[in-house]
Amino acid sequence: MSRATVSRVMNGSATVAPELAARVRAAAEALDYQPSVVARSLALGRTGTVSLIVPDLGNPMFQGVLRGLSQAVSADGCRLLVSESAENVEEEVVLAIEARRRTDGLVLASPRMADDRLLALADKLAPFVLLHRELPGCAMPSLSVDNTAGMEAIVAHLIGHGHRHLAYLAGPAASTSNRERLAALRASGLTLTELACGPRFDDGHAAAPRVAGSGATAVVAFNDMVAFGLLSGLHELGLRVPEDVSVTGFDDIPFARFTNPPLTTASIPKNELGRQAWTRLRALIGGEPGGYNVRYQPRLLVRESTGPARRTA
Repeated sequence: MSRATVSRVMNGSATVAPELAARVRAAAEALDYQPSVVARSLALGRTGTVSLIVPDLGNPMFQGVLRGLSQAVSADGCRLLVSESAENVEEEVVLAIEARRRTDGLVLASPRMADDRLLALADKLAPFVLLHRELPGCAMPSLSVDNTAGMEAIVAHLIGHGHRHLAYLAGPAASTSNRERLAALRASGLTLTELACGPRFDDGHAAAPRVAGSGATAVVAFNDMVAFGLLSGLHELGLRVPEDVSVTGFDDIPFARFTNPPLTTASIPKNELGRQAWTRLRALIGGEPGGYNVRYQPRLLVRESTGPARRTA
């Protein structure tokens, strides 16, 4: 029998007669034959593998996206490769291009890269799905979070508790999410003290003395990790939460309800972001439209880290 016949049988083709196909499979089993993944990928023009690139795998928010994506990809018999850019835009560019060369498609969480630069890369990276931001003029689908709505819900909750002076622990200046969250706070009409911070636990912890001296009665942290660090730093300074100052986060990572006190935050559907990213990427790889963009509405979860504003002189 010919190599082409064997190839068709091993690739599951229905064009080979059942009797002949049975003979091929019996011979393969007797010889303990295993198809070459590399050769099969070359023949089919696909690797059966896709990539995910995130800025920080240490952030449980991205771990939630990874879990949802990994489970969805695996259920369809594909594999997922994961890379971290460590918040470095230049590294992100290199990783994205290399990942796309080696895999069938890309899920890209790129909150820091400038719009024009990402647009210039779009053709090289396609097909891809963009997470946590929208990119005007890009044909690839995106899954993002309505940061404005999330912040408006947090502000309304704090106003209801009598807070009129807020401090914001800002994330990275280049972050799309940070810009949207800060813009919503500035539009609130409340007194706002903006404090440069960052996206990690250590950043929030280091900011505690500045928060204590700000005069704010409530703090809105860029994300939950920053809020966790702040809670620790405030405790070390002898300040009580929420009696002396209220604290809120953003993302609702798994530990948020186990902090002391449990953290008030805006919840986003992390696993669902991953699952929906695969649905769109799978369609694109198959030559179909990737579907419409989705902008998820965060859900405010009120816990014990917020309470009535303290009286100020």
